[in-house]
Amino acid sequence: MIRKLIGKVLRRPGKRILHAKHYGIRRDQLHSGALKVCDRLQDAGYEAYIVGGAVRDLLLGKSPKDFDVATSATPEQVRHVFHRSRIIGRRFRIVHVPFYDRGGEEIIEVTTFRGSADSPTDASGRIIRDNVYGTLEEDASRRDFTVNALYYDPNSDEIIDFHHGAEDLEKQQLVMIGDPVKRYHEDPVRMLRATRLSAKLGLQIASDTAKPIKEHAALLENIPSARLFDEMMKLLLSGKAWDCLQALRAYGLHRPLFPLLDKLMSQKETTAFLKQALLNTDQRLADDKPVSAGFLFAALLWHEVEANWQKKIAAGEHKVPALVEAMNDVEAKVTKRLAIPNRYSAAMKEIWLLQPRFEMRAGQKPFRLIEQPRFRAAYDFLLLRAECGLVEKELADWWTQFQACDDSTREVLISDAIAAGKGGEVDKSKRRKRSRHRKPVSAKSAAAKSE
Repeated sequence: MIRKLIGKVLRRPGKRILHAKHYGIRRDQLHSGALKVCDRLQDAGYEAYIVGGAVRDLLLGKSPKDFDVATSATPEQVRHVFHRSRIIGRRFRIVHVPFYDRGGEEIIEVTTFRGSADSPTDASGRIIRDNVYGTLEEDASRRDFTVNALYYDPNSDEIIDFHHGAEDLEKQQLVMIGDPVKRYHEDPVRMLRATRLSAKLGLQIASDTAKPIKEHAALLENIPSARLFDEMMKLLLSGKAWDCLQALRAYGLHRPLFPLLDKLMSQKETTAFLKQALLNTDQRLADDKPVSAGFLFAALLWHEVEANWQKKIAAGEHKVPALVEAMNDVEAKVTKRLAIPNRYSAAMKEIWLLQPRFEMRAGQKPFRLIEQPRFRAAYDFLLLRAECGLVEKELADWWTQFQACDDSTREVLISDAIAAGKGGEVDKSKRRKRSRHRKPVSAKSAAAKSE
């Protein structure tokens, strides 16, 4: 008890100035756009610092991907300094300052120091508007975790630390600033951030910060579905996606966010498939390759879709219509909590719809399939299924070879597949539909064709 009391006294908030060089941080490690924002705001008479994740990652020896700036300037004043910038958001106003290079447009997010005055909340205590401005010290107290409340001035080469953030990084712990229960009520998404940062950075969530999470997981039900989707994407693209999902389940956060996770992670077959899909995604991110959100959600939801699909086929429905119905049923369940944008859900459904077509290897069907815009993503999905034993490896190998060879070899592959009885079946419902709409052929036209 005495040790705990002494620890709290020693950890009282207070301004500490750290020399960046001592931690191996150099100005040239920073994004040129972030440096320009700081320089121009300071030249205009305002305070301006690189803040949050970028400073945290630099202290951990990682290369930051996002650079945010905190300033004493109001959004309108920032807009006056950067004429091409734009103010976004209602609940929390942010200025986006664009910079252009050969790689395209990059955005530096600029926020005004938050004040300590109480912001308006809803019945559950969630902050609904947070545009009260204040000082640097007040801004630090309004941030979520101590490791995110670090401010770097690239011109003085100093790091300002009010809440022992650098010390917590050295101890590899994630600590909430203030009373965790109150902070989770203010913004329940902080519980998701805690699990993500813990998994991504290898930090242990401090006991006081972790203890209330399970009890308050239901607060996420009060968060708009679009915002939950954004947080889900951050989890999946963290580079530690599997660890993030395990943490979600361990803290009970998956129930208001992604309730299917219990089913997916309770069966050996589905667990192996999902884990491999996420590990492949992590590797693509590590190799700096693009990642498809549509593919990710196709992998997350495939087993639920496939199970529903097989039930409908067993009930007598035809293959393709049954798949479409199964897809729509699962999507309707998921979108109650996650607002998956149409561009991602469309890609997801195309990947699913192409899976049965891989089994059809007769005639012109294989040639038509490889011309589909979503063929590559669907083929990668097929490989993943084969890797986890959910479809015959021979099928995936056949399509791997079919893509790489010339037309004459393709004809041989098709003939061999048909001879082996693996040419695939035509969906009977499609066959009937075509015959029902087929126009009767007149004797005259039949004679002309015979000639």
